[in-house]
Amino acid sequence: MDSIETQIKRLLKSQTVDDDETDNEIICDYSLTHQLKELAAKGVETSMTGEVTPVIGETVTYIAAAVVVNEHNEVLMMQEAKSKCAGQWYLPAGRVEPNEQIAEAVKREVAEETGLDFEPTTLLMVECTSGIWFRFTFTGRVVGGQLKSVAQADKESLQAQWVSDIGSLSLRSNDCLRLIEIGKQYKQNRDVWHRSQLVCIRSHNQMLMRVVCAIRRKENNRLHILVSEKTSPHIPVCEISPQRSVHAALKRFMQNIFKDNQPEHKPVGVLTVEHNGIPERQHDGLCLTILVIFRVPLEEAVPTNDYTWLQVEPELEGLIISRTAKYKTVNLFNK
Repeated sequence: MDSIETQIKRLLKSQTVDDDETDNEIICDYSLTHQLKELAAKGVETSMTGEVTPVIGETVTYIAAAVVVNEHNEVLMMQEAKSKCAGQWYLPAGRVEPNEQIAEAVKREVAEETGLDFEPTTLLMVECTSGIWFRFTFTGRVVGGQLKSVAQADKESLQAQWVSDIGSLSLRSNDCLRLIEIGKQYKQNRDVWHRSQLVCIRSHNQMLMRVVCAIRRKENNRLHILVSEKTSPHIPVCEISPQRSVHAALKRFMQNIFKDNQPEHKPVGVLTVEHNGIPERQHDGLCLTILVIFRVPLEEAVPTNDYTWLQVEPELEGLIISRTAKYKTVNLFNK
């Protein structure tokens, strides 16, 4: 296995933690079973179970959406055909299907709903309502196709248009306004945004979150990274509860690592999304890598004996700090 520093460098480049993407072994420090035992010890009753197998369309839902902005600052919108929202407008979006990669799903949805061929170039946002519902919003470019007209209306959509004044439309939901604003900001000034970041193809049988936790030592101002020493040294990983959001899962994980002395920290954003939907039903889980910055010095953040702080080399320190700036990670949002 690569060293911790090499793994972090790969994650900062939006790559998997090692070169072998077929290696499904991942050490989970804080599983659902562990979380249940903790709750039981505190006398807390819960309906959560210790074994949750992610299966697309059954136990987990992934939505793929696209924000496409042209050279005239117009946004690609489609008019809904579904009976419950017929005639209303929204971004091209839909559910990832079994036996489908997330990036392929967004291409399919754009083609079905707008008639255009779409090439995603980067993720803009990851949203979640719980550990079993996620929406992945991409931006990218149109590479072909023909804009769907009213005459081509079908069950997927009534038509598609490039729209300059979104406020003139009757929207299916206003939640797309936030996504559109982010897409326009990215289009207007890409240089200040994170590097192109798509979904890494790697198989997972659980819903997981990997945390790259960074902190400075007051004594020498050097940056350190949290390392788990369970089994073998690795970047800490926890399982996401189906009943909790990613932010709630992070809070509980930090409580487990630091116990009663949980230091103040801030999730900056998403460094990687790992998923592989092929073949269907075999490994429909995912792993999100979250960059977390601690606001207190290392001397005030003492983890349990299973974890330690690792000082990183100056080059890696600079790479990590550069990703803490605004727009340098994919936005993570509780929907």
